[in-house]
Amino acid sequence: MEEEYATITIDGRKLSKHIAANPAPLGLIAFGLTTVLLNFHNAGFYPMNSMILAMGLAYGGTAQIIAGAMEYKNGNTFATVAFGSYGLFWYSFAILLLLPKMGLAEAPDATSLAAYLFMWGVFTAVMFVGTLKISRGLQVIFATLAILFFLLALADITGNEMIGLIAGYEGILTGLSATYVGLAEVINETHGRDVLPT
Repeated sequence: MEEEYATITIDGRKLSKHIAANPAPLGLIAFGLTTVLLNFHNAGFYPMNSMILAMGLAYGGTAQIIAGAMEYKNGNTFATVAFGSYGLFWYSFAILLLLPKMGLAEAPDATSLAAYLFMWGVFTAVMFVGTLKISRGLQVIFATLAILFFLLALADITGNEMIGLIAGYEGILTGLSATYVGLAEVINETHGRDVLPT
Protein backbone atom coordinates (compact mmCIF):
# COMPACT_ATOMS: atom_id res chain seq x y z
CA MET A 1 0.00 0.00 0.00
CA GLU A 2 1.25 3.47 -0.84
CA GLU A 3 1.87 6.06 1.84
CA GLU A 4 -0.28 9.17 1.58
CA TYR A 5 1.09 12.70 1.49
CA ALA A 6 -0.60 16.09 1.56
CA THR A 7 0.83 19.22 -0.03
CA ILE A 8 1.04 22.20 2.30
CA THR A 9 2.35 25.70 1.72
CA ILE A 10 4.63 27.38 4.28
CA ASP A 11 6.15 30.80 3.56
CA GLY A 12 5.29 30.40 -0.12
CA ARG A 13 7.04 27.01 -0.38
CA LYS A 14 5.12 23.85 -1.22
CA LEU A 15 6.03 20.96 1.03
CA SER A 16 4.83 17.38 1.26
CA LYS A 17 3.51 16.24 4.63
CA HIS A 18 3.05 12.57 5.50
CA ILE A 19 -0.55 11.72 6.42
CA ALA A 20 -0.55 9.37 9.41
CA ALA A 21 -2.91 6.42 9.62
CA ASN A 22 -5.90 6.63 11.94
CA PRO A 23 -4.98 4.57 15.04
CA ALA A 24 -8.50 4.66 16.54
CA PRO A 25 -9.75 1.47 14.82
CA LEU A 26 -6.82 -0.51 16.25
CA GLY A 27 -7.60 0.72 19.76
CA LEU A 28 -11.34 0.19 19.43
CA ILE A 29 -11.06 -3.33 18.02
CA ALA A 30 -8.42 -4.33 20.59
CA PHE A 31 -10.67 -3.07 23.37
CA GLY A 32 -13.78 -4.61 21.83
CA LEU A 33 -12.55 -8.14 21.17
CA THR A 34 -10.86 -8.39 24.57
CA THR A 35 -13.98 -7.09 26.33
CA VAL A 36 -16.19 -9.61 24.53
CA LEU A 37 -13.93 -12.51 25.52
CA LEU A 38 -13.72 -11.42 29.17
CA ASN A 39 -17.47 -11.02 29.36
CA PHE A 40 -18.11 -14.44 27.86
CA HIS A 41 -16.44 -15.52 31.12
CA ASN A 42 -18.60 -13.14 33.20
CA ALA A 43 -21.70 -14.51 31.45
CA GLY A 44 -20.68 -18.03 32.50
CA PHE A 45 -19.56 -19.54 29.19
CA TYR A 46 -16.11 -20.56 30.50
CA PRO A 47 -13.84 -20.01 33.53
CA MET A 48 -11.14 -17.35 33.82
CA ASN A 49 -8.11 -18.71 31.99
CA SER A 50 -4.87 -17.77 30.25
CA MET A 51 -6.66 -16.89 27.00
CA ILE A 52 -8.31 -13.91 28.70
CA LEU A 53 -5.07 -12.83 30.37
CA ALA A 54 -3.11 -13.18 27.13
CA MET A 55 -5.70 -11.12 25.21
CA GLY A 56 -5.71 -8.54 28.00
CA LEU A 57 -1.95 -8.11 27.94
CA ALA A 58 -1.19 -8.53 24.25
CA TYR A 59 -4.17 -7.03 22.44
CA GLY A 60 -6.42 -5.20 24.89
CA GLY A 61 -3.41 -3.75 26.70
CA THR A 62 -0.51 -3.35 24.30
CA ALA A 63 -2.47 -2.49 21.14
CA GLN A 64 -4.46 0.21 22.96
CA ILE A 65 -1.29 1.73 24.45
CA ILE A 66 0.21 1.87 20.95
CA ALA A 67 -3.00 3.46 19.62
CA GLY A 68 -2.91 6.00 22.46
CA ALA A 69 0.71 6.91 21.67
CA MET A 70 -0.19 7.36 18.01
CA GLU A 71 -3.17 9.55 18.94
CA TYR A 72 -0.81 11.65 21.08
CA LYS A 73 1.28 12.33 17.97
CA ASN A 74 -1.94 13.28 16.16
CA GLY A 75 -2.79 15.80 18.91
CA ASN A 76 -5.95 13.93 19.99
CA THR A 77 -6.16 14.31 23.78
CA PHE A 78 -9.42 12.39 24.22
CA ALA A 79 -8.20 9.32 22.32
CA THR A 80 -4.78 9.48 24.00
CA VAL A 81 -6.36 9.40 27.45
CA ALA A 82 -8.97 6.79 26.50
CA PHE A 83 -6.70 4.30 24.74
CA GLY A 84 -3.81 4.84 27.16
CA SER A 85 -6.04 4.42 30.21
CA TYR A 86 -7.98 1.38 29.03
CA GLY A 87 -4.80 -0.21 27.69
CA LEU A 88 -3.29 0.13 31.15
CA PHE A 89 -6.57 -1.07 32.68
CA TRP A 90 -6.02 -4.40 30.94
CA TYR A 91 -2.48 -4.58 32.33
CA SER A 92 -3.68 -3.76 35.84
CA PHE A 93 -6.47 -6.33 35.54
CA ALA A 94 -4.05 -9.08 34.48
CA ILE A 95 -1.55 -8.13 37.20
CA LEU A 96 -4.34 -8.08 39.78
CA LEU A 97 -5.06 -11.73 38.90
CA LEU A 98 -1.45 -12.87 38.48
CA LEU A 99 0.20 -11.42 41.61
CA PRO A 100 -1.75 -13.66 44.05
CA LYS A 101 -1.06 -16.75 41.92
CA MET A 102 2.66 -15.92 42.04
CA GLY A 103 2.51 -15.48 45.82
CA LEU A 104 3.53 -11.82 45.58
CA ALA A 105 0.36 -10.24 46.98
CA GLU A 106 -2.97 -11.06 48.56
CA ALA A 107 -5.93 -11.46 46.21
CA PRO A 108 -8.27 -8.47 46.38
CA ASP A 109 -11.33 -8.89 48.59
CA ALA A 110 -14.81 -8.05 47.33
CA THR A 111 -14.70 -4.52 48.75
CA SER A 112 -11.37 -3.55 47.18
CA LEU A 113 -12.34 -5.12 43.84
CA ALA A 114 -15.65 -3.23 43.91
CA ALA A 115 -13.75 0.01 44.64
CA TYR A 116 -11.42 -0.69 41.70
CA LEU A 117 -14.33 -1.28 39.32
CA PHE A 118 -16.35 1.65 40.70
CA MET A 119 -13.49 4.10 40.10
CA TRP A 120 -13.16 2.85 36.52
CA GLY A 121 -16.91 3.41 36.20
CA VAL A 122 -16.57 7.00 37.42
CA PHE A 123 -13.69 7.64 35.01
CA THR A 124 -15.70 6.16 32.13
CA ALA A 125 -18.80 8.18 33.00
CA VAL A 126 -16.76 11.41 32.85
CA MET A 127 -15.18 10.32 29.56
CA PHE A 128 -18.71 9.68 28.25
CA VAL A 129 -19.35 13.42 28.59
CA GLY A 130 -16.49 13.98 26.14
CA THR A 131 -18.12 11.68 23.59
CA LEU A 132 -21.13 14.02 23.36
CA LYS A 133 -18.98 16.18 21.08
CA ILE A 134 -17.64 13.26 19.00
CA SER A 135 -19.92 10.52 17.66
CA ARG A 136 -22.98 8.42 18.45
CA GLY A 137 -20.92 5.22 18.23
CA LEU A 138 -18.51 6.39 20.94
CA GLN A 139 -21.45 7.52 23.07
CA VAL A 140 -22.85 3.98 22.98
CA ILE A 141 -19.44 2.45 23.81
CA PHE A 142 -18.72 4.72 26.77
CA ALA A 143 -22.29 4.63 28.16
CA THR A 144 -22.43 0.83 28.08
CA LEU A 145 -18.89 0.58 29.48
CA ALA A 146 -19.73 2.85 32.43
CA ILE A 147 -22.81 0.71 33.14
CA LEU A 148 -20.64 -2.42 32.90
CA PHE A 149 -18.13 -1.18 35.47
CA PHE A 150 -20.90 -0.15 37.87
CA LEU A 151 -22.70 -3.50 37.45
CA LEU A 152 -19.47 -5.43 38.10
CA ALA A 153 -18.75 -3.31 41.18
CA LEU A 154 -22.29 -3.91 42.45
CA ALA A 155 -21.95 -7.66 41.81
CA ASP A 156 -18.74 -7.77 43.84
CA ILE A 157 -19.95 -5.67 46.75
CA THR A 158 -23.28 -7.54 47.05
CA GLY A 159 -22.06 -11.00 46.08
CA ASN A 160 -25.13 -11.27 43.80
CA GLU A 161 -24.32 -13.72 41.00
CA MET A 162 -27.31 -12.64 38.90
CA ILE A 163 -25.96 -9.07 38.72
CA GLY A 164 -22.61 -10.51 37.60
CA LEU A 165 -24.37 -12.57 34.92
CA ILE A 166 -26.29 -9.52 33.67
CA ALA A 167 -23.00 -7.59 33.63
CA GLY A 168 -21.49 -10.33 31.46
CA TYR A 169 -24.15 -10.00 28.79
CA GLU A 170 -24.05 -6.20 28.99
CA GLY A 171 -20.25 -6.39 28.62
CA ILE A 172 -20.60 -8.52 25.49
CA LEU A 173 -22.78 -5.73 24.05
CA THR A 174 -20.13 -3.15 25.05
CA GLY A 175 -17.34 -5.10 23.36
CA LEU A 176 -19.35 -5.74 20.22
CA SER A 177 -20.21 -2.04 19.92
CA ALA A 178 -16.53 -1.07 20.15
CA THR A 179 -15.57 -3.75 17.61
CA TYR A 180 -18.30 -2.55 15.26
CA VAL A 181 -17.21 1.12 15.43
CA GLY A 182 -13.56 0.17 14.88
CA LEU A 183 -14.33 -2.05 11.88
CA ALA A 184 -16.77 0.53 10.48
CA GLU A 185 -13.99 3.14 10.57
CA VAL A 186 -11.68 0.77 8.68
CA ILE A 187 -14.31 0.02 6.03
CA ASN A 188 -15.33 3.68 5.66
CA GLU A 189 -11.72 4.81 5.27
CA THR A 190 -10.93 2.03 2.81
CA HIS A 191 -13.95 2.92 0.64
CA GLY A 192 -13.42 6.67 1.00
CA ARG A 193 -17.01 7.23 2.08
CA ASP A 194 -19.43 6.42 4.91
CA VAL A 195 -20.50 2.86 4.18
CA LEU A 196 -21.37 2.13 7.81
CA PRO A 197 -22.59 4.65 10.41
CA THR A 198 -20.28 5.33 13.34
